[in-house]
Amino acid sequence: MSNEKKTGPDWKKATADAQRKAADAANSVKNKIVNVMDVDGNGKVELNDIIIMALKVPGIQIDREEFLRKEFFKNHPQCVIDEIIATTPARAGISMQEVDKLANDTIAFERNCVSGISAALGMPGGVAMVATIPADIAQYYGYMLRAAQKLMYLYGFPAMDVNEKGQTFDSETMNILTICLGVMYGVAGANNALKSIAKALGNGVEKQLLKQALTKGTIYPIVKNVAKWFGVRMTKDVFAGFFKHAIPLVGGAIGFGLTYASFKPCCDMLQKSLRKTKLADPSYEGDDDDIPVEAVIVEEQDEETEGA
Repeated sequence: MSNEKKTGPDWKKATADAQRKAADAANSVKNKIVNVMDVDGNGKVELNDIIIMALKVPGIQIDREEFLRKEFFKNHPQCVIDEIIATTPARAGISMQEVDKLANDTIAFERNCVSGISAALGMPGGVAMVATIPADIAQYYGYMLRAAQKLMYLYGFPAMDVNEKGQTFDSETMNILTICLGVMYGVAGANNALKSIAKALGNGVEKQLLKQALTKGTIYPIVKNVAKWFGVRMTKDVFAGFFKHAIPLVGGAIGFGLTYASFKPCCDMLQKSLRKTKLADPSYEGDDDDIPVEAVIVEEQDEETEGA
């Protein structure tokens, strides 16, 4: 009996010590990942951190002119391609059916690319996998952003400034990409915001007015809402979902299957939104719940008048 009494408490103490060490190790890993992924240094992993990291991955930034020339050169003469680049595929006479096919091919291609990342992430590796998590996340969302840029260009959006300036990227581009990711994941308000941006561009709203709406005007609250939604998701992904793949004996096929299944629906949602815009279809006049273009213009003009 005396041996049992001594052994019992010792076993409980050993278990408690093991649990404490595991918790300390998890917190240490979490802090290391935050340090790597917290690009703006505010102590949090946020969507802008992910976008900045993703845009720095080689091959993620898409040159609009180069991409459109490559997509259309097989079936169209140079004069048509030049018109596509100068305006939009729709205004150059390209049918929606052809644009849809190119968009579907793009989604399929990017889906296959990103699924390879997920398979690698799911391979056994234990704690050693932790070091790869930031890079894997950046690449995953990088392919999301690469697909988004291509789809936007096919459906009529002008070139975005994805060139890094110092440690940051153009705020207008960041906010448009934020909205695109919001559309892909079904975040409230993102779809209407994207359609309103397209309508403003299709109606010839000056870029400076649209930039103001994206950075401090009508559309900016939606940008902040999408970013906030992703902030919660980032925490869950980085510190829960992605860690599961680092546990030994978890096969790569699991991660591959999850990513392969989820990537296409996200891209399909963005494609569906882009198809019903003024840029993709010049005859499109919008839905009842769209943000009025006049609201963007009037608000920004009022702000300029007040500051005069």
